Amino acid sequence: MKTFRLDNALPVDTTIPEPSLVCLIGAAGSGKSTWASTWPDTQVLELDRFRALVSDDAGCQESTGDAVFALQAVLEARLARRKMTVVDSTNCELAVRADLIATARRHGVPTVALVVPTPVSVCVERQEGRPANRRLPEQVVRAQHAATVDAFPGLPAEGFDHVVVAENVCRLQALLQPLSDARCADLGWDDSEGLGDLLLVRRIFGPEILPMWRWRDGSQLADGDRVAEIRLGADCIVLAQRNDVDGEGDVGFEVLVGCAADDECEGRAWVPAYNVSDLLRALTGELMNDPDVHCTIHGQGGDADQDDDPKGRADLEAQALEAIGG
Repeated sequence: MKTFRLDNALPVDTTIPEPSLVCLIGAAGSGKSTWASTWPDTQVLELDRFRALVSDDAGCQESTGDAVFALQAVLEARLARRKMTVVDSTNCELAVRADLIATARRHGVPTVALVVPTPVSVCVERQEGRPANRRLPEQVVRAQHAATVDAFPGLPAEGFDHVVVAENVCRLQALLQPLSDARCADLGWDDSEGLGDLLLVRRIFGPEILPMWRWRDGSQLADGDRVAEIRLGADCIVLAQRNDVDGEGDVGFEVLVGCAADDECEGRAWVPAYNVSDLLRALTGELMNDPDVHCTIHGQGGDADQDDDPKGRADLEAQALEAIGG
C-alpha cells in the first residue's frame, strides 16, 4: 500500500498567494471539501457542484465532461479578473493538473498544489457515510490515493509555483471568522437589529424558512404565545409559538392541522413541530395522524372522552383563528 512520505520528499512550503489558483489534490474522502470551505463559497469551484448544475446529480459520472467544460469557463472568467480561485476536485490525473496550470499561466496567476495526505483507509471508510450517488467503490478510491502519492514528489516539475501539504498550513481562523461574523450579525452584536425572535425559528426550521415566516399582527396570546404563518403562494401553514410547552418553561412550536378523529369535526388540532420535516408532514396532511395530535374537541389521540387541555388549546385555537382572520 502506497503512503505519503512527507519528511524528505519536498521542502516545507506554506505559501498561498492572494490571488492564486489553488488546486486541491487528494482521493475522494480525503477531506478536500473541508479545506475548500476555509475560502468563501464564491472562490471555490467544486466539480461535484458543476455535475449537479448540468445534470441535477452531483454523482453523475456521465456528466463529468459537461461539468468540466462549465467549470473551465468559470475558471477562465475568474482568473481573467485575477480572482482567488480554489478547484475542489481529486485532480489526481496529470492531464487535469496540466490544464489547470496552463489556464493560470495564460492569466499570469500563480499556482498552488494543496495536497491532502489523508490515509487511504480513512478515505475508504468515509465513503460509507456518503450519499449513494457520491459513494465511490473502494478500488477507485485506492487508485486515486495511489495516483496522488505517485504524483506528489513531481508536482514542482509539473509547474506548480507552490506545493503545500495541508498538514502544514493554518486555515482554522479563515473558517471560523465568517462563521463568527454571521453569528454576531444574527445576535445584533454588530450594531444591527439581528434576527431577534426569528433566531429560534431558524434554529428549529432552518434559514430557508425565514423569508416566508410572518408573525401575525395582534397575535400575542396567553402566556406570551404567538401565532405565525409560513406562506408561499396559495400554501399556508399556521403555527403557534408555545413558551411553556411542558410546564417547565421550554419553548417550542405547534402546527394547526385538521382533526384526524372525525372528518366532519369542526374543531382543529394542534401537533408539535420539531423540524422542517414536520412542516412538510403538516402540509401534506400526514402529521394529522401523529400520536401527539391534540384536537380541541376530541382531545389527544382522538379520544373523545379525554378532557386534557392543560395549556388551553381550545382557547388558543380561537385566538389563533381570530388572529389569522380565520
